[in-house]
Amino acid sequence: MTEAGRWLIVIGLLVVMSGLLLYFWGNHFRWIGHLPGDIRIEKENFRFYFPLTTMILFSVLVNIVVRLARWLWQWLA
Repeated sequence: MTEAGRWLIVIGLLVVMSGLLLYFWGNHFRWIGHLPGDIRIEKENFRFYFPLTTMILFSVLVNIVVRLARWLWQWLA
């Protein structure tokens, strides 16, 4: 059970850090969702938006963070 508690603390800290980052420097992240490759179709009564490139970039960043966290977790244990 202590392992689950540790992960919850780590996830909570990451959420708090992300919230602070977006709160104080949110205006520097306007490019997110407007990258080349993001699909946007706008017509009179219809809007479709699919942030393909943004999701791929987010997936790569999350993958790097998870791998780094696992490496640090094994190194510290």
